Amino acid sequence: MFDGINFRGAQLASDDNMLPDSQKGFAPVIHGIARGTAQVSIRQNGYEIYQSTVPPGPFTINDLYAAGNGGDLQVTIKETDGTRQVFTVPWSTVPVLQREGHSRFALTAGEYRSGNDQQEKPKFFQGTLLHGLPAGWTLYGGSQLADRYRAFNLGVGKNMGDFGAVSLDVTQANATLPDDSHHQGQSLRFLYNKSLNEIGTNIQLVGYRYSTRGYYSFADTTYSRMSGYDVETQDGVIQVKPKFTDYYNLAYSKRGRVQASVTQQLGRTATLYMSGSHQTYWSTGKADQQLQAGLNAAVDDINWTLSYSLTKNAWQQGRDQMLAVNVNIPFSHWLRSDSKSAWRHASASYSMSHDLDGRMTNLAGLYGTLLEDNNLSYSVQTGYAGGGAGSSGGTGYTALNYRGGYGNANVGYSRSDGFKQLYYGVSGGVLAHANGVTLSQPLNDTVVLIKAPGAEKVKVENQTGVRTDWRGYAVLPYATEYRENRVALDTNTLADNVDLDDAVVSVVPTHGAIVRADFKAHVGMKLLMTLTRNGKPVPFGAMVTSASNQSGSIVADNGQVYLSGMPLAGRVQVKWGDGPDAGCVAEYRLPPESQQQALSQLSAVCR
Repeated sequence: MFDGINFRGAQLASDDNMLPDSQKGFAPVIHGIARGTAQVSIRQNGYEIYQSTVPPGPFTINDLYAAGNGGDLQVTIKETDGTRQVFTVPWSTVPVLQREGHSRFALTAGEYRSGNDQQEKPKFFQGTLLHGLPAGWTLYGGSQLADRYRAFNLGVGKNMGDFGAVSLDVTQANATLPDDSHHQGQSLRFLYNKSLNEIGTNIQLVGYRYSTRGYYSFADTTYSRMSGYDVETQDGVIQVKPKFTDYYNLAYSKRGRVQASVTQQLGRTATLYMSGSHQTYWSTGKADQQLQAGLNAAVDDINWTLSYSLTKNAWQQGRDQMLAVNVNIPFSHWLRSDSKSAWRHASASYSMSHDLDGRMTNLAGLYGTLLEDNNLSYSVQTGYAGGGAGSSGGTGYTALNYRGGYGNANVGYSRSDGFKQLYYGVSGGVLAHANGVTLSQPLNDTVVLIKAPGAEKVKVENQTGVRTDWRGYAVLPYATEYRENRVALDTNTLADNVDLDDAVVSVVPTHGAIVRADFKAHVGMKLLMTLTRNGKPVPFGAMVTSASNQSGSIVADNGQVYLSGMPLAGRVQVKWGDGPDAGCVAEYRLPPESQQQALSQLSAVCR
């Protein structure tokens, strides 16, 4: 309801991630009546998304999984006698819609931050509340308070079934600008969303905002001057050349803004998309314009894209327009599905771009991944650029990106318009914990520390470049909060003398938490031992333990037992009951060359 802002401070807010998946996002509440005990199934886009059994009489389904931006739901009530009731519940959603009875709130207090030296850092308070009402209604509102700014918002949203979803809100604001002038105004915002799945059309968002002459946002009041350029600086030095798109002038407040985003499915392998916006200002006929449109299509595994973009800034003469074509062909298109060639992870590309100033760029390239974990990616492109205002000549770039267990690294080289550039960088994370310090790839808010002492250089499944270090520790740089995360070590990468009790551990972290996944590794010999007592195999099911294998192993048929993490020589204790004669001890000794074997087999007498 308010423009998003960065801040340093504190926030108390509800978190939808804490809800089960069936309660996240907006989905309609389904009401119906069953004549007897019936099975209710709900389908969307031809796929069944829900099934449940309900008792006779009225029923309510309020735990549907939210699905994208909406789409008609086909509800089928199947009675025990085979008769069916079928009806359709149309629905769409806009960002503010909440499920019936569900509330979402956020209270924020702190200091405004923008990373722009042109803006100051005033302290502020912001509060927002959204609540879902029956019949698809949502009521919401909020406020922003600072020394030089006051704003209050109130709005309502509605799922209108066949007609889509809509929200409407109004904001009343009182602002003091950098020249100490006082302004008061209102802003009216309208959002609309509709999915027409039967023809493959998704009107993802249509919006319109109208603001009176005296309306300003909180960010507008943080500028130290009435006009200037938004440019990033570092140590007082301008890092980028000012552009017209960075220019601002508070004398011209925003008036009307219309925006739209539409996608259209064409057959099974093509999608047409278009999104754009038009922003007008008070006291001038100038406007900001943006438009992006394109067609994505595929023929087998060959992908191609045709795209167009337009950008027009209110304070800029002329406009920037670009037309581009891109084609990607994987080399696997010509390889057998079981090929082990390195080319199976490579693709060829061609791109052409042309602006209305007459400049054209043609590039042909090769990109893909290398190494066992596919954690070294490369890209090479070369071509020619000419025409328009720039110089003509060769252009291209080469880049390498590596993702490893201790961090990421990249290096690249580019040339264009007579300029040559070499760039490189490293990034990563450092996690200090009770067992030491572990290096990792860049860390996100929620991470998992993998603890597997003795299991070094072991690959973490479904993670690019993440392996345990020399001590057996690794960091999973991201995790899903409030959900079960499956952490698995690839046993194919274990050393011959290492074994794990369990290669999979599940953890459920909270937001911002660092949780530990403990793996118990046995380092030593792997033995398949045949135990006999009095010339007969020890009993089936007996428990075998040793000093290095306290968890124990169970004897199988013919007195055989598998033991891991064992020394070259030692003793094992065998028990199959509580009596004094229900146990024995066996000693064994292996030759030193056994350390070269993945599995050693031997027999031992239990006494």
